[in-house]
Amino acid sequence: MRLDVYFGYQQLIPADVAGRVVAVIDVLRASTTIAAALANGARAVVPFLTSDEAVAQSKQLGRADVLLAGEQKMLPIPGFDLGNSPGEFSPEKVAGKTVLLTTTNGSGAVLAAQGARDIVVASYVNFSAVSAMLRTAVRSGTDVLILCSGHERRFTLEDAGCAGRYVRAIQKGLNGVATNDGATACALIDRKYGENIAKLLQNSQHGQALISAGFGDDLALCAGLDSFAVVPVYSDRQIVTLGT
Repeated sequence: MRLDVYFGYQQLIPADVAGRVVAVIDVLRASTTIAAALANGARAVVPFLTSDEAVAQSKQLGRADVLLAGEQKMLPIPGFDLGNSPGEFSPEKVAGKTVLLTTTNGSGAVLAAQGARDIVVASYVNFSAVSAMLRTAVRSGTDVLILCSGHERRFTLEDAGCAGRYVRAIQKGLNGVATNDGATACALIDRKYGENIAKLLQNSQHGQALISAGFGDDLALCAGLDSFAVVPVYSDRQIVTLGT
């Protein structure tokens, strides 16, 4: 079995994901926001590459049933119902709704993984639930690819550290799991920071940019280990909770 970590999705090709379970990570903030939305009762989250695509889809579905959400250059999109701050996705706002989401990095990473056997959205906030699923896949002989979304085609510390925590959890007690250099490097980053996830996010370049932009509170939410016991899976062009 293989357990690999890739950085950035722009160069991903179908052969990279074919037959694999792919876990998409965008800690700051899309994968955290997706987990929050589903845990708080959203019917589904539908990822889009652009805001125009999301708006067009909302007109087809009917605005009463959907919420437009996302960001451009970290900031909420004018005219949208929600931004990309996980704290916005409360039960009062999202329960029973379909969320149409477009973000700079995370939504594109999910779409780029199409063609995989299964696609799951991973983060710190749903770590135990998702890592259990990935361990089951590896134990059954399925290769796993962890895809770090990165930020604007660049490596990000927060995604790598989160990936490293998954690598270590999946490998624990299992023999015969081959890893690439990316997985090894991510595991080293996770060992360095240990349980101090908040410090990792604060030290990351994108974390510092979010703080400067006024989204410092989001970092604490994104660092909340196991806040939500959900496994978001991408199927039939939407992300839903596993088992629904």
